[in-house]
Amino acid sequence: MANDNFETYFAEKLWEMIPAIYRHEDGLDTNPNKDVLRSFVLLFAEQAAILRRSHDRLWDDQFIDLCCEWAVPYIADLVGTRLLSDLNKRGRRIDVAKTIYYRRRKGTLRVLEELISDITGWEGVAVEKFKRLGRSRHGLDPFPAVLSGMHTKTLPGGWADIRQQQGSELTISPFDEFYYTADVRQQKGTDGLFGIPKLAFYLYRLTSFRVEDVDPFDYGDGLKYGFDPSGRDIPLFAQRDRPDDWDEWRSAYEWELPLPIRCRLLGHAEYMITESIIQKLVDDHELYDEHAANDLRTISNVLFYNYSRLKFTLQTLFKYDEIKETEILLPLLGYALTDQCGKKALLPDYSQDAGLVNNDSYAIAVKNITSSELFSTDKTSSGNLNTWANNAPEEKMLIIDPENGRLLFKDDMSSSEISVTYHYGFSGNIGAGAYEREQSLEQDPDTSLSGGKDIPSDDWEDDCVAQIEDNKTYWPDKDHVIISNLTLQAANSKRPYIRLDAPWILEGGTADATLCLNGLWLGSTGEQELILRGDFECVVIKHCTLDPGGDTDLLGNVIYPLPLVIEGHIETLVIDSSITAPIYCRNGGLVENIKIYDAIIQSIEEGLLALKAINGTVEIERATMFGGIEALRLNASETIFTKTSTVADTQNGCFRFSAAPEDSRLPKPYESYLFSGDTNYWFTSKRFGQPGYAQITEVAPIEIMRGAETGSEMGAFSSLINPIKMDNLQTKVEEYMPFGLIPLFIHET
Repeated sequence: MANDNFETYFAEKLWEMIPAIYRHEDGLDTNPNKDVLRSFVLLFAEQAAILRRSHDRLWDDQFIDLCCEWAVPYIADLVGTRLLSDLNKRGRRIDVAKTIYYRRRKGTLRVLEELISDITGWEGVAVEKFKRLGRSRHGLDPFPAVLSGMHTKTLPGGWADIRQQQGSELTISPFDEFYYTADVRQQKGTDGLFGIPKLAFYLYRLTSFRVEDVDPFDYGDGLKYGFDPSGRDIPLFAQRDRPDDWDEWRSAYEWELPLPIRCRLLGHAEYMITESIIQKLVDDHELYDEHAANDLRTISNVLFYNYSRLKFTLQTLFKYDEIKETEILLPLLGYALTDQCGKKALLPDYSQDAGLVNNDSYAIAVKNITSSELFSTDKTSSGNLNTWANNAPEEKMLIIDPENGRLLFKDDMSSSEISVTYHYGFSGNIGAGAYEREQSLEQDPDTSLSGGKDIPSDDWEDDCVAQIEDNKTYWPDKDHVIISNLTLQAANSKRPYIRLDAPWILEGGTADATLCLNGLWLGSTGEQELILRGDFECVVIKHCTLDPGGDTDLLGNVIYPLPLVIEGHIETLVIDSSITAPIYCRNGGLVENIKIYDAIIQSIEEGLLALKAINGTVEIERATMFGGIEALRLNASETIFTKTSTVADTQNGCFRFSAAPEDSRLPKPYESYLFSGDTNYWFTSKRFGQPGYAQITEVAPIEIMRGAETGSEMGAFSSLINPIKMDNLQTKVEEYMPFGLIPLFIHET
């Protein structure tokens, strides 16, 4: 609603038009008749304001990009398009805006891939499967080297070169370089994919989130580190890097899509030495030997498919002893790297300055803050670090394992401060994360924290808004803090990690104390707890993660859950867009109202409830509860309980459009799913830290996939309306796809 104060303006105008005697008498009358006339005037003014705003928007409502929602169907009728679901407001508006645009390009791969982005907001690749059919090559066929596979160099229609490991990793993906016999079966999983009329859409529903300048987990020897500050092994993701201008469309490279980075993709390097590179080495890097420069010219403009081939060729040169010097070889490797290879796209380029670590042009960056050294492509190698084996070439200084999120230095870095920048994948904006949440923040913090250090809490007894400005790791300076009104928040798009070495007790110092935690990731070094004591009028935990545990760190130590324990009296506890470990009351703790929205609450211990609140009312909407609950009263909607749950008062409350084990004691269910048996196959992963954590799979029961009131999925990601977006995409693909083809939709996880 516009902040135009039209209601006040028209109210005063109408009030002035009424004779003064009536205005005077209206104010003198006794209750309940006092100000009755004024109340009527306010109602009239409200309707007048609505009419005035409608008049002001008459011109804007002629344009699809400016109009109100009610006008979208009318404009759609003008262009004759079939409207999408009104729940998918973004996709519906874009579809109407680009209907003519789509029709002019109907049947092209470009518009089909554009539909994926426009209608659903996902990324995707469309592949014509007849192009992946093998055939015997005719002797008169031209030699299409430019169409050969990037990694295996397989020619179109040719059979697999199984000597190339990259080709085996890419099978049945949109980047598959092998060719197959026709499969006429109906598509089911990986069966029935290849045939002349089949058009496959590979859909990437996960989002890639960028976190910058993070303190990596230190193994303790100055050599081994983990990208994740909690010490977990996590897959690193590529960032979305498709051109925003669809007139520049081309088929996507693997590193341009939000998907996990393969180790061999990070190591994919192709080199070409040009005359300009040789001249740079002469002018800027002290390649004074003219014979060495001439040796390099003998192999200029030759494409080397990997580093081994380049190095072997360099070793054959007469002046290799001069070229192999570090001040020559490393710049040569940085300059000669071609643009169309994974290593160049994912890591900082040699020519970039170390101060550009926040530049969005690369997906992974490691920086030595002490020396301001950025480890660029020439110093970095990819490798499998499951056993921390060091098998990189001797001139490399750093090994990165993107599949496990590990890094290994050649030299001891214990005296240096290391920071990392990387991307992680997740389904939506739940839990602490590097995403937009400007609207949820207090805009004027009293104090700001940065640099990664102890969190000072001396001023928290008074009203305080404290903001953490970066993604560093922090520790509370006190284990027991008394507060009055406290907001502790992370800056927008930041995800600081707070590590607890002891139970952290936050105690309300007054009866009307309030507490708000926003954007924080809290973990622990052992079996610690976040404890709320004293009296609180309201406690809000939003966009936070209280680590649910269930994994081990790089040292093999167990990562314990960090439960939320209530030992005081709280009138209202709100868990909003967060991920938490179990929540329960202890030692007489009481919560009158618990409100949980768009959240994941997990208990990793068998028999331990995810939520225990034997007093008060629990209200849950769009949540995934990995575990059972015990509550006095319950109102639940679009919620999944994976374990038996018990509600004492079944005469009050509601259990609607939700799922729970059939032996649960619940209020009378309405349009709900009561099940028996295992639920693990419902979710891509139940392990926190994995990209598919709590994501509903395609093999989950239809009652789960379509069980929400809106027809979306149940659980924490219900508001993403992924099933509805999928329906909309199928509708539009059928409309704009070439006639006679069979669409196949494949969800990549």
